[in-house]
Amino acid sequence: MIPSCNIFLVGLMGSGKTTIGKILSRQRDLEFFDSDHEIVARCGVSIPTIFEIEGEEGFRRREICVIDDLSQREGIVLATGGGAILAPENRKVLKARGTVVYLRCQPQELFMRTRHDKNRPLLQTDNPLQKLKELYAVRHALYMDTADIVLDSGRQSTHALVRRLENSLSLAAIGATKPCPIAAPT
Repeated sequence: MIPSCNIFLVGLMGSGKTTIGKILSRQRDLEFFDSDHEIVARCGVSIPTIFEIEGEEGFRRREICVIDDLSQREGIVLATGGGAILAPENRKVLKARGTVVYLRCQPQELFMRTRHDKNRPLLQTDNPLQKLKELYAVRHALYMDTADIVLDSGRQSTHALVRRLENSLSLAAIGATKPCPIAAPT
């Protein structure tokens, strides 16, 4: 069920994957990666520029390579892009190489969090809330199918969510074949 100490965060854009991932990685003394940031670092251009030049399909190809590469490491927390689970290859490697955590959040809350963000190409439409509803409708079942742990990341504080996640990870680790490091509370 949990083959390594890796923790992979999935969920729609704005669900808190990067914020939660950074805190969790510090608490567990694990290395943190954000697949979107890694794509930008490797390409040298922004995600909107990649979408403009290569389209979503080109971006997704890059995402598959980055997720495959990063998920082969041991002892990481990885915040994936919201659409990463669309590729069967990504779902397969994430499930096989760590614990997948779905940060579930309703479209209305996601809209409130992302409404001023111009670095989200899929939301540059006349009706970003409707787009979030459509993305949720398409992706929710894939997130649920891929996840080992599902946490609602609604309006609770970030630290409360991390505490809930730590509790869920501790319970999940009971059946793990390999112990994962848990840093002492700070």
